Amino acid sequence: MNVSEQFAEAQKRITGLKSKPNNQDLLALYSHYKQASEGDAGGDRPSGFDFVEMAKYNAWAKLKGMAKEDAMEAYVKLVDQMVQKYG
Repeated sequence: MNVSEQFAEAQKRITGLKSKPNNQDLLALYSHYKQASEGDAGGDRPSGFDFVEMAKYNAWAKLKGMAKEDAMEAYVKLVDQMVQKYG
């Protein structure tokens, strides 16, 4: 199975968790998904008053320059860890 197929499979597996991941894990998952699917973060940084969107943007922006395939592989590994951690 190639990395693209593993990435698609991981997206399905993450929806079956028994408990919700903590915010740090969710940010890591979100940022790697965005980097894999859209590339580097673009556009304006969200307002400082929108804390959730700002945290998501900042987490994604930290991955600037990461190759799409590398982000996919990291996402798959994160999903594997979360399946073990959260069921």
